Amino acid sequence: MTIDDENRPARQRVTLTDISSRAWEHPADRGALTALRELRGFDDVVKAFFGMWNERGFRLQYLAGSIRVDHRQYPRVFQRFTEAATTLDVAELPGLFVTQSPMIHGQAIGMDKPFIVITSAAVEKLDDDELRALLGHEIGHVRSGHAVYKTIMMILTKWATNVSWLPIGAIALRAIIAAMYEWWRKAELSADRAGLLAGQDPAASTRLLMKLAGGGDLSQIDTAAFLEQAAEYQGGGDLRDSVHKISMTAWSSHPVPVARAAELRRWVDSGEYSRILGGDYPRRDSDGNASVTGDVKAAASHYRESFQNSQDPLVTLARRVSGGAADLGDWAGTQAGKARAWASSAADAAGRAARRESRPADDAPADRPNGENPPA
Repeated sequence: MTIDDENRPARQRVTLTDISSRAWEHPADRGALTALRELRGFDDVVKAFFGMWNERGFRLQYLAGSIRVDHRQYPRVFQRFTEAATTLDVAELPGLFVTQSPMIHGQAIGMDKPFIVITSAAVEKLDDDELRALLGHEIGHVRSGHAVYKTIMMILTKWATNVSWLPIGAIALRAIIAAMYEWWRKAELSADRAGLLAGQDPAASTRLLMKLAGGGDLSQIDTAAFLEQAAEYQGGGDLRDSVHKISMTAWSSHPVPVARAAELRRWVDSGEYSRILGGDYPRRDSDGNASVTGDVKAAASHYRESFQNSQDPLVTLARRVSGGAADLGDWAGTQAGKARAWASSAADAAGRAARRESRPADDAPADRPNGENPPA
């Protein structure tokens, strides 16, 4: 803790009672999550992954080699953790560990009982407000169910490595993983919003991203200059820079820090952040009424708006070639619907396969005489 932390008056934060994770979820993230939860057979797929994921063993690794945070160990971190959870109205705290690393980082892991891990560098280099934002970010991941899907993503990535010698299988699996990476990057934007809502200090959330980018000594960096970097990254250069940006991010789980800072600033400027603090947000008791169609349309609207407003040279060229972006949202919605239908069929098939794998041998149907085929 710095001297400034000790002298700084406590900030009054608004407790967001019964807030749903949908309040902070990015439209593309929310649309993907809602669609996943509605897929036929997806529950069976998740259960199959549960069987392959040794969560207990993974948790034991951190129990053995990291510091479990509570009121006795890292009490400062525990206090910031409880503050973030209280603001987001989270009654049951996930497990929290501090692991040794020189990099500022945090992650939410697990399926049955997700837990959070932050690095020793985060504890040492972040002030109280920045640390609260980081912990709120990870709580947001847990509340949105991201930890479950990220764990599945980790398993799929391992599978992709194992089947890389099969060209067709590897290509299909890599396509799925690439799509999940796109979702994952949007999930990070959602969690950034959760971190801001937990700390309710936009400056602290921006400083956190600056430190993630390499700004350990804040006396040597400037917020306005950092946001200028974001503007240059998003709209500067030529087509070659656009291609480089695609190659940089296509297989990355996180958007670059300057882009995250700019996106968070846009969300604040949109007025959504203030509306939530004013009590205008979805409640958990309405989660069951969430519309898949509505969320997909919101995702399509986001991509349409991004396409229309982007200053990226490649996107600008695409707008000129297509004569505008009026139909992009409709196209995105149509493609999202097709993808959801395909994923539903795939999940249904995977669910049947998972059930067959889990069925005891005694329950298997007897061989049919004379090679008869089962009825259609």
